[in-house]
Amino acid sequence: MPDPIDALGHTPPRHLKLAGIGALCVAAVVVVVGVVSRVNADQTLKTWTSAQTIPTVNLALVAGGGHRDLVLPGDVQAFNNALIHARTSGYLKAWYVDIGTSVKAGQLLAQIDTPDLDQQVLQARADLATAQANQRLSATTAKRWEGLVALDAVSRQEADEKAGDLAARSSAVNAAKANLNRLLALESFKRITAPFDGVVTSRNTDIGALISVGGAADTALFTVADQHRLRVYVSVPQNASALIRHGEAATLTAPEYPGQTFTATVVNDARSVAQNGALLVELQLDNTDGRLKPGEYVQVAFKLASAGTTTRVPATAILFRHDGPTVAVVGPDSHVKVKPITIVRDLGTSVEIGAGLAKGDRVIDNPPEALVDGDLVRVAGASAGKGAGDARG
Repeated sequence: MPDPIDALGHTPPRHLKLAGIGALCVAAVVVVVGVVSRVNADQTLKTWTSAQTIPTVNLALVAGGGHRDLVLPGDVQAFNNALIHARTSGYLKAWYVDIGTSVKAGQLLAQIDTPDLDQQVLQARADLATAQANQRLSATTAKRWEGLVALDAVSRQEADEKAGDLAARSSAVNAAKANLNRLLALESFKRITAPFDGVVTSRNTDIGALISVGGAADTALFTVADQHRLRVYVSVPQNASALIRHGEAATLTAPEYPGQTFTATVVNDARSVAQNGALLVELQLDNTDGRLKPGEYVQVAFKLASAGTTTRVPATAILFRHDGPTVAVVGPDSHVKVKPITIVRDLGTSVEIGAGLAKGDRVIDNPPEALVDGDLVRVAGASAGKGAGDARG
């Protein structure tokens, strides 16, 4: 039987010791790998989270000013337009033209029957004849009394009285002539004539209608318009008024002629800005063919040259803040610089900027409202490397 002491003091075999050491090493490696993996995962998560906080932005296309179309509504009017009123009262005897009739200057449009005026003319002729008869008698009497004065048959006072009577009779003749001429001038207005070559655009009377001059019923009998040339009036906003030049051409379009254009020329302007903040500009165009009509609606397109210092960006790139309009520009280090700008013209989908941008600036399109100076951003797309400023026109 073995000694108990020897059994307790028995040393394990060497291979068991090596196996235990190996197991401990494997366990240590597993622990270290797990710790390192967790640390790397945490670091990757932090890096990804940090990257997600950097906003990704798109760059706007920044172009030079160049020529821009300014499209505005226009009011078409005839070159000459006359409302034909009567100058004498009576009843319309006849009319000879209707709407759409082409007329020549002096052509008879209508006639008015004026029985009262006719009688006044007859009375004025009789008054003139009476005044002339009295003048002749007074002249004979004055001549005779002048001869009697030479013979001392009458006094000088009496002769002067006869001469004064002759002067009064002569004045009465002149007054009678003036009255007759006035009535004859009114009588000439019984004939309504066209003042110039044109087209009758309205007729507001008919046979037998009462013609009253100077009263509430005094309306225009006809309207005659000279349409061989047209005037077009356009209200140009003040910020573009300095770019309108006399003699420049503009393009007109009308709804009834889709796809067709007409050319008009700027001939005048009001030289004063109205209360609505616009300058009234007059254009003229040839309308010999009569295709355009007075009173219709047209659109007038001006091709305006922008100043060389202006640039154009989309309206979506503008940030409107309490201190005015601004744009967000991406710097070389991908940090944001918010710049104040001066808007020259609002073109709808884009705006012209007169000051605030430099050549080569990379402007952010649709910038976040919370974007401030110094923010780090990431530029999306291939344009990030060269900048939208290179697209200047």
